[in-house]
Amino acid sequence: MRRPRVPRPRSLAGQLFAMQTVLVAAVVTGCAAFAYVSDRGQAEDAARRQVTTAAAAVAAAPVVRGAVHGVDPAATLQPYAERVRHDTGVDFVTIMNPSGIRWTHPDPARIGEPFLGHTGPALRGRTFSETYTGTLGPSVRAVAPVMDGDRTVALVSAGITVEVISAEVRRQLIGLLGVALGALALGGVGTYLLNARLRRHTHGMNATELSRMHDYHQATLHAVREGLLMLDGQRRIALLNDGGRELLGLDGASIGRPVADLGLPRALTRALLATEPRVDEVHLTADRIVVVNTSPVSGGERCGTVVTLRDHTELQALSGELDSVRGLAEALRSQAHEAANRLHAVVSLIELGRADEAVDFVTSELELAQALTDQVVAAVAEPVLAALLLGKAAQANEHGVELLLAPDTHVDDGLLPPGLPARDLVTILGNLIDNGVDAAAEEANRAPRTGTRRAHVTVTVRADGQEDGDGELLLRVADNGAGVAPEVMDEVFRRGWSTKSPGTAPHGRGLGLALVRQAARRNGGTVTVAEAPGGGAEFTVRLPLRAPAGERSPAGAPS
Repeated sequence: MRRPRVPRPRSLAGQLFAMQTVLVAAVVTGCAAFAYVSDRGQAEDAARRQVTTAAAAVAAAPVVRGAVHGVDPAATLQPYAERVRHDTGVDFVTIMNPSGIRWTHPDPARIGEPFLGHTGPALRGRTFSETYTGTLGPSVRAVAPVMDGDRTVALVSAGITVEVISAEVRRQLIGLLGVALGALALGGVGTYLLNARLRRHTHGMNATELSRMHDYHQATLHAVREGLLMLDGQRRIALLNDGGRELLGLDGASIGRPVADLGLPRALTRALLATEPRVDEVHLTADRIVVVNTSPVSGGERCGTVVTLRDHTELQALSGELDSVRGLAEALRSQAHEAANRLHAVVSLIELGRADEAVDFVTSELELAQALTDQVVAAVAEPVLAALLLGKAAQANEHGVELLLAPDTHVDDGLLPPGLPARDLVTILGNLIDNGVDAAAEEANRAPRTGTRRAHVTVTVRADGQEDGDGELLLRVADNGAGVAPEVMDEVFRRGWSTKSPGTAPHGRGLGLALVRQAARRNGGTVTVAEAPGGGAEFTVRLPLRAPAGERSPAGAPS
């Protein structure tokens, strides 16, 4: 059995069309009825004025006053009354004696009969009008006295029948109905076109469906963790969800503001304002690394831009840690290879019966291997920093670069506050050492050094100002590479700046120093660059060991 089809609620456009059609019809009908009543009243008033004027004019005519005193008034006045009736457009002009006996009438057979109507006010010398049913039917008439001094010697009545007035009103009503029907048709066509456009924009949905879609829209915007940003044609923010506010550091007051006035980094602002699509571009804000995708919204003209933002702060940090671990693994493999070579040398010396030389060789190798470890452990008791320095030393050695600790390097264990994430320390110091090793190795390869002087990187890790309770952690990395030209020192921390080719980096080079500055700012610190004493570049990072309450993120979490 076929289930009965449940009628779907009419769409919003259909409901508006029906309502507007009824409204236009009601307005046109009301206006037509009002115009009909008004026109009928105006027609009666006009007829009343017309007959009053005609009656008064005839009563004042000398020919009428002269004929009243004649032998046969009817013979003189009948032709005159008919001529006036035709000239003035009234239906009858009746002249009678004070007793109401007619001297004139449109129907000559009615002459001599009494007048049908009131004459009292006219006998007292006053012109008046009334609607009365006479021999010609209902009519609007006026009665005026013919005065001879103070005496009323005759009466004049002029009138227009109601049928004539109604015919004139009907003629006007036909024209009015034509105009009303035209207005109704025009309004209906305009309403249909307007609602057809509305139906296209609302996709035929009714009010309930639109309300439900709006609720879904709002819930989706709040639920999506990725940032969503919509710009209008004037590059102003039209929509910004919770994720977008968090990633860009904006608030609800940003809605309606131009993108250029939000104080975002220049590179990110250019990406948001770009007219062409942007795909998976990496940009840095003060606290985060975001991946930006933009898609212009175009119709007949440019309507705006849809921007999606993804947070890659933790992913980038983990990627950096993975690179560090990979470098350490490569260093360990190399060290294992070197250890195997040394072990073969010791075995060979023993087989040759040179045990003393084997002991001396092993002892010297152990002293060299243990010297840097003892130096690092003695100066840096913080385990994360110590492990990082030891790993970077082995990695630097693989590049032919010597990693040195400055004599004033000293950090006690437990000195770093919980609010200073170890991940940020690895990001800062690891990137600075990597850049220093690359710069020193590249300079050594380009211009081989003579004598015993090697490419080196000097690291300083020191806690200052602990006596006053508001100390700072100083991280300084200096190399003897080519250095940084003075004119570009302000640009080295900008994302994308690098002296090396992009290589195979997933997002190109020029990201390490930008991450260093971001991590330093996130922890309330500063980073500067200057010329190293022995040539090359010297980067200095200062991080406060105690931050104001409410300004420190949980350990390991992005600010």
